[in-house]
This record gives sequence, C-alpha cells and structure tokens, in this order.
Amino acid sequence: MSARRTPVPFDPELRVALDALDEEVKAPITPETLAAWQRRDAASRPRPTAEDLRADGRFEVTELRVPGPPDAPDVTLVSARPSGLTGPLPLLYYMHGGGMVMGNAWSVLPGILREWAHPLNLAVLSVEYRLAPQARYPEPLEDCYAGLRWAAAHAAELGIDAERIVIGGKSAGGGLAAALALLARDRGGPAALGQLLLCPMLDDRGSTFSSHQMTGLGAWDLTSNTTGWQALLGERHGAADLPPYAAPARATDLSGLPPAYVEVGSAEIYRDEDVAYANAIWQAGGQAELHVWPGAYHGFDGLAPHAALSRDAREARTRWLRRLLIPPTERASDRPG
Repeated sequence: MSARRTPVPFDPELRVALDALDEEVKAPITPETLAAWQRRDAASRPRPTAEDLRADGRFEVTELRVPGPPDAPDVTLVSARPSGLTGPLPLLYYMHGGGMVMGNAWSVLPGILREWAHPLNLAVLSVEYRLAPQARYPEPLEDCYAGLRWAAAHAAELGIDAERIVIGGKSAGGGLAAALALLARDRGGPAALGQLLLCPMLDDRGSTFSSHQMTGLGAWDLTSNTTGWQALLGERHGAADLPPYAAPARATDLSGLPPAYVEVGSAEIYRDEDVAYANAIWQAGGQAELHVWPGAYHGFDGLAPHAALSRDAREARTRWLRRLLIPPTERASDRPG
C-alpha cells in the first residue's frame, strides 16, 4: 500500500518555486486558522484599481453593480475589454480561485487581459462572489448565476455577443464555472459557448486516490481543501444527497453541457476528480479537452510563471479559446498563402 501511495514527483522547475515559498504560506489551512488566513489574504493579495487595469489606455475597465439573487446584495462585476474595438465581442465570464474562502475579482485580471483579452479581442467580466463561511452554498453560486443572467440580458449595452459567452475559472472558480454550466443548463439558460475549467475544485468528499497520494505536498492539500469545503457547505459537507450544483463531481448527468477545457496537474489532489469529470463528459456524449500537466502542483503557473510547463499550459488554453471563439472560416483566412 505504501508503494501505491508514492507521491508523483514535481517538475524540477516547479519544485524550485515551491521550495522558495515561506513555510507559513505552505502551511495547511484548518478551521482554526481560516480566519487568520482570510485576513492575511485580504491584506496581501493584489487588488488593482480600475485605473491600474486600464494600463495607460490599453483597456476599458468599469466596475459594475448588478442585481444579485432574490433578497441578496448586489453583485460586483469587473468589466474589461481592449480599447477601441467596435462591434460585439465574445465574453469570458470568469470566477476567481481561493478555495471558496479567499481571493477577489480584481487580482486575476492583469493576467487574463494580457494572455487572452488583448490577443483574442475578448471582453471579460470577473465576478466578486461572496466568500465562505460568511456565505454558504448556494449563495456564491447564485451570485455568479445572477451576474451571468444580467450580462446576457444586457449584451448590447456591454458590447458583447450573447451567443459567444465562455464561462471559466480556476480552482474554486473552476468548480463554480462547472456548477454554473450545470445550473444554466437546468434552468434554461443563459447558454454558454464553452467552459474553461482550470484545476477545478469539484468534489467535496476527498476520497480520490490523488487527494490522499498528494496530501501534505504542494501549495494546496487535502487539509486545506477539506477546510474550504466545510466552510462552504457546513453540515451538508459529505452528505449523500448533496446536489451537483454544490459539488459538480456529484453530477450523474453531464449531457447537454458546453464544450469543456479541463486542466490539472499530475501532482495535485484534484487530478483524479478532474480527469473523471472530463471522462464523464465524454461518456455523456459531450466534448472535453483534457490536459494533465506532468509534475505540476496546484496553481503551478502562478508560482512559476516562467517555467516551461507554465508557458505550455498558457499556450494550450489560448489555443482552445481561439478555436472556440474564432469561426473556422476566419481561421482559414489567417493562414499564409
């Protein structure tokens, strides 16, 4: 049994970045330390202003307050798009990561604007959903759904193409994106063109082989993951009747979903649940592009952005988005000759 639990080795470049982290940063999050982690994250995580994000006029950036779910606060959406573009643009509707307990809508935007919005002429809405445990399921997901419905209904005002909306996110945000695709399907819209699921947080049960194989290693382990799920679900954590909108790995019907891009590292706890999710989409007759990056831990491209594996991952995501968003006839016209 011990041999079967041998951890997957980290990619050498990625290990250097991981080893350079302070021990405090690598320490697991527990229910007892969660509040301190949230305070530290709120104080230290970048939160660029709209003026910062405009990047000397390269982007148009606006913070929007839109109606939230019934009897709930308004939802903040950070809207950004390359400056000077006319006509409706495709939209990336994005949920940030942070284990459902940390993060903000602003910090993820510099990378998204640089990697996707500018080269792909893509509009972005980043969602400031409520965090656990102050907000519990379904409140964060309903925030995301309310914002998506508002965006689709106000497409002309936003200058976006309501037929070309990609929902996406990373880690907890990837889990929310998967749940949002399920919820929109079952509520009859808004329909998404695709779902971009980056190392998504899908399964509250913590029972996969990889969740135990890689526990205590990397930047996000089973202890931290369990703390995040408990904060979100409370007494419903692990319940047999938990709905798939709370933990998409619980879904038994993955038919009728938009094409998915699913990526995960081979050396992280989410590996098995994410691979299983892509496989379940295929078994339901859907489309999924799966990337398992060898030796990659959770959040590897953020900790080691210049590593070869991180560059490959960013290029693969961009290629998928380009294929999804640009019609084949336009792609053909771009070819030389």
